[in-house]
Amino acid sequence: MLNKNMMTSLCESMAGKISVLGGSVKTAIPAIGLVLGLTLGISAFAQNAAPKLAIMNIQAAIAQSTEGQSAAKELQNKFAPKRAELEKQQKEIIDLQNQLRTQDNMLSEDAKTRLLRSIDDKTKAFNRTNEDATSEFQQAEQDAVNEIGRKMMGVVTDYAKKNSYQLVLDVSQSPILYADAAIDITEKIMELYDQTSAQIGAAPAATAPSGATTATTPAPQPAPAATTPATTP
Repeated sequence: MLNKNMMTSLCESMAGKISVLGGSVKTAIPAIGLVLGLTLGISAFAQNAAPKLAIMNIQAAIAQSTEGQSAAKELQNKFAPKRAELEKQQKEIIDLQNQLRTQDNMLSEDAKTRLLRSIDDKTKAFNRTNEDATSEFQQAEQDAVNEIGRKMMGVVTDYAKKNSYQLVLDVSQSPILYADAAIDITEKIMELYDQTSAQIGAAPAATAPSGATTATTPAPQPAPAATTPATTP
């Protein structure tokens, strides 16, 4: 018989329980975290005893940006059919468990054996499907986080240079015990990123010469990523 802790369901994953783009948990963002300070000319730190510095939560900025929220919704929609499939499989297992429990005294040993085997087979199938879907979901989410983070780094670097910051720390990954809210540039970076993204999206397409044919490549759709499922019969 199934134990309630044996399986995890993509349903919880899709609800954004631990999704970066859902903004509720931290995941590693390769090449972003502490590298923020290194990209801004950290040599100035050694030359100046009191460098101008700022902090930001890049994970929150990614999750709350317009593009981040859009990517999260797209991923939810993309995985909705898989979530429905897992919910169906989960219900079938629960129904069989209930049948075994309520009819235990009425079933023959052979019938019990067949029912237990059916529960076991369906559980294994559920776990395989769930693991595959979870892995795919996590990869898609991480790809989206990394893509948005890569572009946001350009905004951070540009803003820091224009405002003479020598150091920007990412508090989403660095163990900062205290920082004055006045040096937090998260909201400003998110605002600038949204503006930049909107300008890029609104840029008119180049006009092709008369008689020339052009090939257009659709822009890749951002997909978020990730998370582990959790809940089962």
